[in-house]
Amino acid sequence: MIREKVDVLVLGAGAGGLSAASQAADCGARVALVDREETPGGVLEQCIHPGFGLHRYREELTGPEFAHRLVAELDRSSAEFYGTRYASSINPQTREVDTLGPGGRIVFTPTTVVLTTGARERAFGALGIPGSRPSGILTAGVAQRLVNIDGVLPGRRAIVLGSGDIGLIMARRLHLEGVEVVAVLEQRPFPGGLLRNVVQCLEDFEIPLLLKHTISCVHGTARLEGVTVVEVDDSGAPIQGTEKLVEADALVLSVGLIPDNELVVGIAPLDQGNGGPRIDSQMRTEATWLFAAGNNVVIFDLADWVAAAGAAAGRHAAEQALGGRLPKSLTQLVRGSHVLHMVPGALAPGEDCHVFVRVDQPIVRGRLTIGQDVSQVLHGARPSEMIDLHLSKDQVNELCRSAAAHVDVIIE
Repeated sequence: MIREKVDVLVLGAGAGGLSAASQAADCGARVALVDREETPGGVLEQCIHPGFGLHRYREELTGPEFAHRLVAELDRSSAEFYGTRYASSINPQTREVDTLGPGGRIVFTPTTVVLTTGARERAFGALGIPGSRPSGILTAGVAQRLVNIDGVLPGRRAIVLGSGDIGLIMARRLHLEGVEVVAVLEQRPFPGGLLRNVVQCLEDFEIPLLLKHTISCVHGTARLEGVTVVEVDDSGAPIQGTEKLVEADALVLSVGLIPDNELVVGIAPLDQGNGGPRIDSQMRTEATWLFAAGNNVVIFDLADWVAAAGAAAGRHAAEQALGGRLPKSLTQLVRGSHVLHMVPGALAPGEDCHVFVRVDQPIVRGRLTIGQDVSQVLHGARPSEMIDLHLSKDQVNELCRSAAAHVDVIIE
């Protein structure tokens, strides 16, 4: 067993972790970055489509290009990368982080820890769909890796369940590779992905999007042979008499992401609305030495936002590790009407910040309000697209005069 003492330990080397590690190192901290993969970059390496970097680098990049720039920033810093290494546990009393890898066991003793562990896909077993369990049923992320990294097609006639962004992107990718994509099914009355992906991935290629539809049964023994597609009512219940058998040898699931927070359990409380740890505007959890950023806090729309959150977490973690003081007080943000997701959960005075909000239903026109003094007009807000509200330092300080501030979306 090897023991390593560092100022900041970052767990996860995706967009958030790379940004956190390089930013913390640039602040003068001794930083270690741990990831279970051999090389840094995370899921970005299999996202060969464009759409990355527009916010961070002011140009459009593919996922691997975006990862390459983040890795270059890491290489220019003093942060040390530990690949093919799995973090198995965090001791909340000693802050020791136990990791396992080919070189044996390494126990890190950091002053602060940054969690950027991302999210995992909701699997087929969580859906409770009747039928057999043949081959040919896979998540969109697995399909993406098979096609883009391994060069393997999951089938010849596919149907996509769920209209999340990865599902929309894979519908297009499979179509371009010669797979017949029958349709994309969405149980809700509105798509779950970004509007640009609905247009560029489905409409531009004439791939049908069937809203208020789902799958009630799968068919096949060794290999998937087909699925039963059914319409649903406003409550999501199947409508009797609308069943239709659709032949397919591949079922691609895009039914949501789940923040990966196994290491947080028992250390910091989770925000039940977001699925990740409750953090303040400095990315600090309620365990003051533990920071979190990215999709393990809440599912973001853009990797650019994940990278920005990671950079903020890395900077604050480094400042605290090097002797910085904790905020004297926090103003709690209270989730109000029509707010589905909200990050952060509290404001620390003294600097500007971003508040991310996701509405719970499509809104043609409305207002997002925080407390009595902050208001932003909303035009065409959608649950699939996060609202990014920038608060200036003065606005944050004004809100921090109160112990709590309500965050509401008002429909007009």
